[in-house]
Amino acid sequence: MWDDAFPSFLIGLREGLEAGLIVSILVATLVRADAKSRLPQVWTGVLAAVALAMSFGAVLTFTAASLSATAQEAFGGSLSVIAVAFVTAMVFWMRRSARRLSGEIKEKVTGALAMGAGMLIITSFLAVGREGLETALFLWTTARAAGESTGPMIGAAIGLVLAAALCWGLYRRVLKINLTRFFTATGVVLIVIAAGVLGYGLRDLQEGGVLPGGTAYAVDLGGSIDAGSWYSTLVQGVFNLTPTMTWLQVVAYALYLVVVMTLFVRGVRGDRTPAARRGSAPKPAKGAGTEPAAGARRRPAWLVPAAVVAVPAVLAGLIVALSGAGPAGSQTVAVSETECGKGFTAPEPGRQTFRMHNTGDRTSEVYLVDPATDAVYGEIEGLAPGTTRDLVATVAGGSYAWRCVPTGGRTVTSRAIRVSGAAGATAVVPVSESDLTGPLKTYEAYVDRGLAVLVTQTRGLSDDIASGHLDAARTDWLTAHRTYSSLGAAYGTFEDFDKKINGRADGLPGGVADPDFTGFHRIEYGLWHGQSARQLKAPARQLADAAAGLRTAFPTQHFDPGDLPLRAHEILENTLQFELTGDTDQGSDTELATADANLAGTRELLTVLRPLLTSRAPRLLPTVDADIARLQQLLDAAHHGGSWTPVDRLDATARARLNGATGQLLEDLAPVPDLLEIRKSAR
Repeated sequence: MWDDAFPSFLIGLREGLEAGLIVSILVATLVRADAKSRLPQVWTGVLAAVALAMSFGAVLTFTAASLSATAQEAFGGSLSVIAVAFVTAMVFWMRRSARRLSGEIKEKVTGALAMGAGMLIITSFLAVGREGLETALFLWTTARAAGESTGPMIGAAIGLVLAAALCWGLYRRVLKINLTRFFTATGVVLIVIAAGVLGYGLRDLQEGGVLPGGTAYAVDLGGSIDAGSWYSTLVQGVFNLTPTMTWLQVVAYALYLVVVMTLFVRGVRGDRTPAARRGSAPKPAKGAGTEPAAGARRRPAWLVPAAVVAVPAVLAGLIVALSGAGPAGSQTVAVSETECGKGFTAPEPGRQTFRMHNTGDRTSEVYLVDPATDAVYGEIEGLAPGTTRDLVATVAGGSYAWRCVPTGGRTVTSRAIRVSGAAGATAVVPVSESDLTGPLKTYEAYVDRGLAVLVTQTRGLSDDIASGHLDAARTDWLTAHRTYSSLGAAYGTFEDFDKKINGRADGLPGGVADPDFTGFHRIEYGLWHGQSARQLKAPARQLADAAAGLRTAFPTQHFDPGDLPLRAHEILENTLQFELTGDTDQGSDTELATADANLAGTRELLTVLRPLLTSRAPRLLPTVDADIARLQQLLDAAHHGGSWTPVDRLDATARARLNGATGQLLEDLAPVPDLLEIRKSAR
C-alpha cells in the first residue's frame, strides 16, 4: 500500500503547495490592500474548485464502473495518457513561473478587486481549480494502476496536509523554502513517475484493442522476478514498471524520459542565467480594496458560496444519472436446495452487483443465465450454507433467471425476469458433453496413433539396449520420450500405466536405486550415468511392455470429456513446474526437448477445441496463438541439431524469457476451463 502511496503523496504535496501558494498570495494581497472583508470571496472560489475536483473524480469512477472490461481498459488508458500530458505541462509551467508567481497573482487580484466580487471568486476558482482537476485525474490514474485506492488516497492526503502546513509557515514568515529548487527537484521525480504512467496507459490501450502490439514483448522477466516481492512491489508502485512490458511501452517510456527530461534540465539551466533572473513583479495598485457604496443592496452572505460550491456537485450528479454510469444498486438474492432466486427483481440495465445468500443446508453453485439458451452471464462456485458473496454481472435487454446446483441435489431454476432495453450483455454459451463428443473423438484418434508409434519406438529402444548399442539407445530414448510427452491431455486416462512409463524416483525409499523406479526416467538415469546394457535390459523391456499394454487398454478406458479443457492449461503448468526447473532431469539434459513436446501436445489439443473456443471467445485464440509462436521461437533457439541446451546452462536473459513466455501463455489459457466447463442445465 505504501509503495502505491508515494506517487500520490508527491502529486498531493506538489499540487497542494502550488494551490496553497496561490491562495496565500491572494490572502496576503487582500490583507495588505485593507480588503479583509473580501476574503470570503476567495474562500468561496477555493471551495468551488475543491467541489469541482471531487465531482470530476466521482464522474471518472462511476463512468469507468459502467463500462465493459475492454472499454474500461481503453478508457483508463486514454485518461492515463491525458494525465501524463497535464502533469508534464504542470511541471514545465511551475518551473518557469516559480519566481514570478507572486507578482502575477497580485496583478490579477488587483484587477479583480476593481471589478467586483464575482471576478475575485472566479480568479481564486480558476487559480486553484486547475490544480484540483490535475490532482483528481492523476490520483484516479494512479489508483487504477495500483488496483486499489487506499494507498493512493492516504499518500495524497499526507501530501496535501504537509503542503498546507508549508504554506501556512510561508505565509506567517516562520518558514523559508527555495521554491525554485523545490519545484525543480520534484519536477525531475514526477517526470520519471509520469513516464511509468504513460507506459501503463499504453498497455491499457493495447489490452483494450485500441493499439496493436499487445503480445510483442520487449522485456519479459516474469519467470525470474517474484512479482510479490518487496522490491518488485516498490518498483511497480512507484514507477509503474512491470516484469513484462511490450515494445510500445518500453519505447514510449524511454522516449518520454529522454526528451522531456532533456528539455526540463535545459530549461532549468536557462533559468539560472542572469537575463532570466532580471525583472520584478508589478506592485498592486493602491485603493483597490474599496468597499461597496453605502446603501447598496446586499445579498445574504451565504448565498453565493453555497451556490458556487453546490453547482459542480449537482452537475456531476446529473452527468452520472443521465449517463447511467453509477454502479447499479445491489439486491440480495436467496439460494437454497429447494428455492433459487428469491428476492430477485428486474434490475436496471448496466453493471449490477447481486448479493447471493445461501439460506439452505448445502453448498451450491449459482449461475445467472438466459433461460432460453442457458447462456451464463455470471457464476459463483462453492457458495457455502449461511454465507453471502457478491456476483457482478452486466445486464442489458433480455431474459434472466437464477440457476442453483446444490451439491448432491437437483438443479433449481428461478422464474425468468425480463429486462427492457437493447441487447448487448456478454454471456458464455454453456458446453454439454455432446458438444465435446466430436473434439474428444478427434483427440482420442490422435492419442491412439501416438501410442502406436510409442510401442514401435520403445521396442526399438529395448532392442538397442539388448544389443549393447547404448549411443543409439540414447537417441531412441529421446525420440520415444518426446512422443509420450506429446500426449499430455490423455494422462488422466492412463491410470497405472503412466507410473510405469513415466514414473519418478521422488518418494521411493531407495530413490533411483529403488526397484519400483521404472520407465523412461529409470532408463534415462542409467544411460547417462554409465550403467551397462545388462543393467538396463530389464527396465527397457518393462517399458516396452507397459507401452504395449497401454496401447491395448486405451480404447476401453474412460476419457472424461471435461478433461480436455482442463488439460489445455495443466500440460504447460506442469512444464513450468518440472521441465523448466530441471526437476525431472535424470542426466540427459533434455528438459527443453520435453517442453517442446508438451507444447506440441497443447497445440494439438487447442486444435480440436478451436471451434468451441472461437464461438465463445473469438479474441482469445489469436492471443494464444501469438503466445505459442513466441514460446516455440524461444525453444527453437535452444535446439542445435540433435542437441538441446540444458535449462541450467541457459543465460539469465534466455531463461527469464522462456519462463516469462510460458507464464504468459498459461495466463492467457486460464479462461479455457471456465469457457468450456460442462454445466448442469434444467433440461
